[in-house]
Amino acid sequence: MSPLPEELSLVPLHQHPELLEACAELLAEEWGKSRALRLHALQRSSDAFPTCLALLRTPVPTEPACPRSLVGHVRLSRVAGQPSSLFVESVVVARALRGRGYGRQLMEATERYARAHGFCCLHLSTHDKQQFYAHLGFVPAEPVQIVPFLSPAMPAAALQAFAVPSSPTTAAPVVLAAPHPPLSPPAVPPPPPLPPPSRTGRGPAEGTGQSPQESPHRDARGLPIFWMKKDI
Repeated sequence: MSPLPEELSLVPLHQHPELLEACAELLAEEWGKSRALRLHALQRSSDAFPTCLALLRTPVPTEPACPRSLVGHVRLSRVAGQPSSLFVESVVVARALRGRGYGRQLMEATERYARAHGFCCLHLSTHDKQQFYAHLGFVPAEPVQIVPFLSPAMPAAALQAFAVPSSPTTAAPVVLAAPHPPLSPPAVPPPPPLPPPSRTGRGPAEGTGQSPQESPHRDARGLPIFWMKKDI
């Protein structure tokens, strides 16, 4: 029997507090940390960024008694010195729903959300999902620095003030992006000098020092990390 048709929607978590517990459990299941810490981080979501978004599905025809279920989560943060850019992190799809194309739909819905709010570029980092993002149109890029929290009263031009590098933090793996997302977005130090171009495999993309197969950048543990971006 074919699965029921469904409707998907991407909603800001701070507008749907009833989803807080489910999102905290989803993140804790994937990366650990206490539920209390996860809830505290999720409660910081706001229209001023970072913004936590939840992907929901509802079988159709929609009925009042038919509950919506949580499919995935993503967080968007401002990029220092780039008022028209957002950083994508904490991307995760519920384990029971993986392999059904929800990761792509989560990212596509995130792009639509960003465009609707006036942004034109998305950045992200990943340790091992660079091919997935390349299929979605992301290309190798240089590291960027994230603005942890921004007051609604702060003008976009003030983002430049956050461009001063701070101490490095451990980059963390994610299901579709980087592993173990920190509770607060890390301030990323300037990239190390680029090594000579590789003579094996596919060459790096123009204007960057990395390709979908190799990267000159390393996280605090010395593991390769791929920085990518997409104009939307």
